[in-house]
Amino acid sequence: MTNLFDKFRLGNEKEALQNVIDNIDNSVVFRGTNLWVLICAIFIASLGLNINSTAVIIGAMLISPLMGPIMGIGLGMGIGDIAMLRKSAHNYLIATIVALATSTLFFLLSPLSQAHSEILARTSPTIYDVLIALFGGFAGIIATSSKQKGNVIPGVAIATALMPPLCTAGYGMATFQLQYFVGAFYLYIINTVFIAWATLIIVRILHFPYKQLANKQADRIAQRIVWLIVIATLIPSLYFGYDIVKQEKFLKKANAFVTNEAHFQNDYLLNKKIDPKTQTISLVFGGKEITDKDMDGLRSELKKYGLEGAILEIKQGFAYLSEQSQSEKNERVEQLTKALTEQEELKKAFQKSVDSVRNHEMLAAQLFQELKAQYPFVREAIIQPSHILSDSAVTKTTIIVLNLALKMRTEERAKLQEWLKVRLHQENIKLILQ
Repeated sequence: MTNLFDKFRLGNEKEALQNVIDNIDNSVVFRGTNLWVLICAIFIASLGLNINSTAVIIGAMLISPLMGPIMGIGLGMGIGDIAMLRKSAHNYLIATIVALATSTLFFLLSPLSQAHSEILARTSPTIYDVLIALFGGFAGIIATSSKQKGNVIPGVAIATALMPPLCTAGYGMATFQLQYFVGAFYLYIINTVFIAWATLIIVRILHFPYKQLANKQADRIAQRIVWLIVIATLIPSLYFGYDIVKQEKFLKKANAFVTNEAHFQNDYLLNKKIDPKTQTISLVFGGKEITDKDMDGLRSELKKYGLEGAILEIKQGFAYLSEQSQSEKNERVEQLTKALTEQEELKKAFQKSVDSVRNHEMLAAQLFQELKAQYPFVREAIIQPSHILSDSAVTKTTIIVLNLALKMRTEERAKLQEWLKVRLHQENIKLILQ
């Protein structure tokens, strides 16, 4: 058991603590090279968001120097170094302002203004983003404090994603969409606070040299401020996380309801739209008119799926088009026509398959009677279309298995096989005699 615990100890790999402090201190300042690298990274990340390219965004995160001042804030709080804390906070503020200004300028000049999925993904932070930032921060400071740093820091930069939220906040400012700015900037604050807090925790655990503040009262006040910031940042993410889970549950229940219950005789479900935010399920049917009684019956089934408070909208065929503009009507007409055509094609394909089976059954029965007329000692027959598979081709064949009361001579077998080829209009015949 002792050997097991020894595997988790960090003492043997720990870097000299003063070296760690110096390394973090050197990465805090934003001037010259660091500042220009930040500006370039912001432009790259903004381009990635603009063209919805995950690879470009990851590249921007890898070259971003934003982790420096954030870890500096955590280290300064962890060792009670007010000078480092002030320097880190000052440079963090400069980096944030420069990044916001750069991304806002980019999106003001960019001809592309649509909010793609990469932008939307940064506008609704939850408790899961808190956990990512916290454990990313743990990994970052543990690796920085170790002689074996490996490639952890680039991985932390990608996982915690400091750049994209800042660029998304700039997009929100450039397009005057306050909800995007607030959501993205809150995600940036989450990453900042919990990376810094993780740094503080590990710094204390590894017993970095602590500089006592002027008095114990000041020390207690500082600790309370840290906890206040952490809790204030955490609470909204808990609410958003709960809301996300609630929406996911609604989606799951609503999809199960539509799959199992939304069926009317002589009607096709042409379109469904589930909005978990408003808890609305909109269904569009084509075909026979649905009566009010049938609609009420379907709504009564909502309780079985825990959807008592959900709003169920049922629209029939082309009737609901009157509520929309002409362009929307034309688009919906096309969608409905396409859906009806697809349903008709599926129906034809199914009927063709059924007809094929029936035709095969009739042909097999007829062929068996003809075989019996020529060879009365045929007791049973299996007649089955099949395929011969090889590396170069797939060939159609028919397998015929005959159960005989008497043994058939070789010349008779050859004659029978030739007759079957002519009768079935097929060259590939597999004849098996039992």
